Amino acid sequence: MATKSLKAKGNELAQSNRQLDILNGGVFADGELPYFKDKINEIGHFPLRPKKLEILQINVGYMCNQVCEHCHVDAGPDRKEIMTRETMQQCLAVIKNTGAHTLDLTGGAPEMNPDFEWFVEEAAKAGIKDFIVRSNLTIIRANKKYYHLPDFFKKHNVHVISSMPHYTRGKTDKQRGDGVFDKSIKALQELNARGYGMPGSDLRLDLVYNPSGAYLPGDQMAMEKDFKKALDEDFGIQFHNLFAITNLPIARFLDYLIASENYEDYMYALVEAYNPSAVANVMCTNTISISWDGWLYDCDFNQMLDLKVASKVKHIKDYNEDLLNDRNIIISQHCYGCTAGAGSSCQGTVA
Repeated sequence: MATKSLKAKGNELAQSNRQLDILNGGVFADGELPYFKDKINEIGHFPLRPKKLEILQINVGYMCNQVCEHCHVDAGPDRKEIMTRETMQQCLAVIKNTGAHTLDLTGGAPEMNPDFEWFVEEAAKAGIKDFIVRSNLTIIRANKKYYHLPDFFKKHNVHVISSMPHYTRGKTDKQRGDGVFDKSIKALQELNARGYGMPGSDLRLDLVYNPSGAYLPGDQMAMEKDFKKALDEDFGIQFHNLFAITNLPIARFLDYLIASENYEDYMYALVEAYNPSAVANVMCTNTISISWDGWLYDCDFNQMLDLKVASKVKHIKDYNEDLLNDRNIIISQHCYGCTAGAGSSCQGTVA
């Protein structure tokens, strides 16, 4: 299990341009597999264009208490990139005037940003319909200063979306580190105790599943049934929905694929699972991603590859929703991950 980020280790894959070289080269450059732009051009979706903006996803920092092997953010305790209050204030100005109905806070572990709670309190005043915080669960049990988070989330009616690789200890700890499963179970039980995830409750608690190896997720509805049955029978845990997310071949998961000699096979699997009907609803068509330092991206994955929006407006301080809605979406071969099978997004399947 990794203990340092790729960046801290000086790994070449910490550089976004090196990742893009790999994604644009090899089996794609030699013609064995089609480029994503050519594939979507076949169905008239190139260039890919945004639809109505629905989601503002804000990454408040790459610092995390975990170093998960699949992490596309390359997050970890050694990452010091943290959104400042000044940038948060620029985000708040946008949140108050946006046409988007969903605010989605992510990281790293967003709770580790020292201004996280201030930001949640201020953003909650804007009356956003769906206010999401993506939590790795273990942060709730990592330190006494976080023990109050379930109550804090409830106070502000936060929709908690939590990482849960599997309903067994072995598979969860393999992906996320020793002890993660037990801490996650404890955190889920505490959220349940506040009413989160309970039948009929408006306090939304959803789980996210990522495969722990070089394979695609199974059927989301079937997995949700399995998770609900196992977590209820073994631990008395309730939750609302399970989102199955495909691991995209960037950052630490790309490093894993290359080290395990699975990269080419995985790219073949993504291309072979390409679903044309998923293209129209990929998350970049209804989302703007904002980085810790205020730059704008089509999605969180493009953020990690430093592929800024193709617009005159590239930073939150210059935000203009009309101009941003009139742009072409930046794509590369990692986008196959969002169109494989039933499709994949931060809200689960799309097709």
